[in-house]
Amino acid sequence: MSLRILVLGAGGTGGFFGGRLAQAGADVTFLVREKRKAQLAEKGLRIESPFGNASLAVQAKLQPDIQPDYDIVLLTCKAYDLPAAIESIRPAMSGTAAVLPLLNGLAHVEQLNRLFGRHSVVPGTARIQVTLGADGVVRQLNDWQTLTFGEQDGGTSERVQALKALLDKTGVEAKISPNILRELWLKLVHLSTVAGMTCLMRANLGEIARTAEGSTLLAAFFDLNARIAARAGHAPDEKFVDTYRALFRQRDSMYEASMLRDLEKGGRIEADHILGFMLEKCREAGLPDSLHLAAYTHVKAYEERREAGRLPRTS
Repeated sequence: MSLRILVLGAGGTGGFFGGRLAQAGADVTFLVREKRKAQLAEKGLRIESPFGNASLAVQAKLQPDIQPDYDIVLLTCKAYDLPAAIESIRPAMSGTAAVLPLLNGLAHVEQLNRLFGRHSVVPGTARIQVTLGADGVVRQLNDWQTLTFGEQDGGTSERVQALKALLDKTGVEAKISPNILRELWLKLVHLSTVAGMTCLMRANLGEIARTAEGSTLLAAFFDLNARIAARAGHAPDEKFVDTYRALFRQRDSMYEASMLRDLEKGGRIEADHILGFMLEKCREAGLPDSLHLAAYTHVKAYEERREAGRLPRTS
């Protein structure tokens, strides 16, 4: 099966995976805004990576030029940009395309299912650290690059097999998951715990662990999130639980959620998509919601303060 792939944006994640696919000879088009299109036309798509740099001439289009003739739409955006992203890809989704979203959490899967139909949504998750510099260069900041995706019914389709075959040519580790929703739930258990606690405490995990009861609090919130996942039919396994319990005892850990970094910079955050979603699922499961309510209210109060222009000035 020959795939035509549309990548929304040519930023960090989209630029990296789309660029590697284009470099390997795949039929890739980037859906971008005018400024980025001009930048790509002048300098190409540039990638700096421990696995090799690249400077690529790529095909880029504006939203009015998109037609419904793609097989896969790679959706890489922050959750707060999802409504605009959906409108951008809607012309491509009026055909037989499947959207492969690489967002944190699970709320977006439910929304995309409602809009485009469950069969047209192939959830995925990326494990990579990558950023788009002010100079337009996509920079990989780590030495791991994994893309996991799969059909929601657990089957193996021709389209996911074809996408994996293309990714296998790029050096990216591509995995087809027979239970992709479980993969997303486990990632959310981890992410919501770390985001909720590091934002609430305004500290990384090591700083929290060095307090008298910090590790206990981290473990309690993690266990509650694991119970929420179990009520949704995706109970974490013992190895997963032991790994994170050990992490929460590491007094020298520098690990913190990207949500905390965004918050401390005065930026936009995925409050509703991650912490609001878990508060809702906690209540649906009939579990105690005090920790989730505190974490969610904290980040929503930050959003209110940011909107009012009352954040502290940074020097």
